[in-house]
Amino acid sequence: MGLLDQVEKGFGAVNTTVFRQVNRATDWWKLPTPVALLNLRALRDDLREHNLYDTEAPPEGNGDSAELPPYRTYDGSRQDPFNPEMGMVGTRFGRNSPTGATAPERGAQMLAPSPREVAARLLHRDQFKPATTLNVLAACWIQFENHDWFGHGENSPDRYIDLPLDQNDEWPEGSPMQIRATSPDRTRTGGSGLPPTYVNTVTHWWDGSQIYGSTEERCRTLRTGSEGKMAIEESEGMLPEESEAKLAGVDLTGFSDNYWIGLSLLHTLFVKEHNAICDHLRGVNPSWDDEQLFLTARLVNSALMAKIHTVEWTPGILANPVLKRAMNANWYGILPNWIRDRFGHLGTEMIGGVVGSELEHHAAPYSITEEFVSVYRLHPLLPDQYPIFSHSSGKLLERLEFDPIQGAGTRKTISEIGWSDLYYSFGVNNPGAITIRNHPLALANHVRLNGDRVDLATIDILRDRERGVPRYNDFREKLRKSRIRRFEDLSDDPEIVEEIRDVYDNEIDRVDLQVGLLTEPLPPGFGFSDTAFRIFILMASRRLKSDRFFTNDYDPRVYTEAGINWVEGNSMSDVLLRHHPELATALDGVENAFAPWNRLDD
Repeated sequence: MGLLDQVEKGFGAVNTTVFRQVNRATDWWKLPTPVALLNLRALRDDLREHNLYDTEAPPEGNGDSAELPPYRTYDGSRQDPFNPEMGMVGTRFGRNSPTGATAPERGAQMLAPSPREVAARLLHRDQFKPATTLNVLAACWIQFENHDWFGHGENSPDRYIDLPLDQNDEWPEGSPMQIRATSPDRTRTGGSGLPPTYVNTVTHWWDGSQIYGSTEERCRTLRTGSEGKMAIEESEGMLPEESEAKLAGVDLTGFSDNYWIGLSLLHTLFVKEHNAICDHLRGVNPSWDDEQLFLTARLVNSALMAKIHTVEWTPGILANPVLKRAMNANWYGILPNWIRDRFGHLGTEMIGGVVGSELEHHAAPYSITEEFVSVYRLHPLLPDQYPIFSHSSGKLLERLEFDPIQGAGTRKTISEIGWSDLYYSFGVNNPGAITIRNHPLALANHVRLNGDRVDLATIDILRDRERGVPRYNDFREKLRKSRIRRFEDLSDDPEIVEEIRDVYDNEIDRVDLQVGLLTEPLPPGFGFSDTAFRIFILMASRRLKSDRFFTNDYDPRVYTEAGINWVEGNSMSDVLLRHHPELATALDGVENAFAPWNRLDD
């Protein structure tokens, strides 16, 4: 560790101690901007030290460093010099809560109060509440990124959780509602001594696996085998179609669970971006073969997606000036951006940014956590209706419900409407606000491609209980937030307060995590709660800091000069306009592509 790093670490320890005292008296967003930024730094450092828990058995071997490939492997292995399996597909989710406090709820405890009652009375949309500072692409984006980071895989084919229903419940399939249990952790055998959790069926890394897949076999099926490129149908610019009959109408891509046109817009866009990067790299390196072009383009494309998420999507949904500066500093540091562009990473993580700094895992080996999965259950973002407008005139063409544009209807809808009108419509329409009573009704009685009928709001409640994610008050406390003592502290809406009190039979500590997150008053400009943000501020920087391709290996030696310049020189608007220049008028003057675009006159 260099002298500057030692100085920064010492400063961090003092900074954290000071703000532990400050936060007993006030919230970080109430402080002047420079002080609030230091407060966020203190929160992150504190969480790095106390809220990362390893669930894996120690790696075999003596820990000697190994020579690592200068590219992302297909399965996410060989990222870390001392633990070649860290973060690879099939490894376990970590925890942000002590492993002794993550036991799954069982029996009557897991069903009290009824997850169906919680969903019906507190989550299901009573009327659409829009998030007016965002567009629907922002909602699509987080699902697109989540599919890169985590997946629990197919639920159990033969194990169900039976949920008794009230006699007046109108669930079409009657009582009990049967919900498939999460597939068990195949790495935890008798006597293993490992804490309860589940395995990630995709790589844990920020590596674009939603479009590239998490195995070499899957990835090879998505490629042309020439010039490093991914397969795109020439006629309509669509991805190939899945060949399995049960997946008819769904794109052939790296990860296609819960697929709909919102995902297809982004999967297709970034496959096209991959191919554009290949063309650019081949122009600079004409002797490169298919494999070298592909692997380098994947590095560049994945880093571009990470940058877009860090400095565009996040400040869009957490539209607070302090947060915008903090996320910019995550990528660039506190120095002006032009200094990084000219001289590269300088100084420590704080001075030069996480990207390009020294790799570090802090208190535990890197993994996505179950708590992270829980706070990103952002289903209220999805509208129930999708007005479709002409991208050239702004004229309203039709209004679509959700069911016809998902699953088997995905490709058919795209073919009928066309890319330009869909991108424009998603760019001007608002998603739902992440708040109580705003879960989409389309997902309250939704039939999945496998034939299962589900109420997703009920499942959102049940999965946290099943997977041992603490309920709201315990969750808050573990993140250094004070416990809620009164139901009135949850909301300033008396009707909501009384409804929650009644559902939970006046037991404040039984309030579910999702209910608390959706009810909690928000910091200024925030699209989701400060409690969820505590997990975010920890894991957002961790996804960068623990990844050598965003730290030690983020340089021209690995990416090439052309690759680094592509990442640093492009934004979400650039990507959209490169492949759809007809959207220029709608995006003209729009600072953030996830904010509402310019509406054209009808």
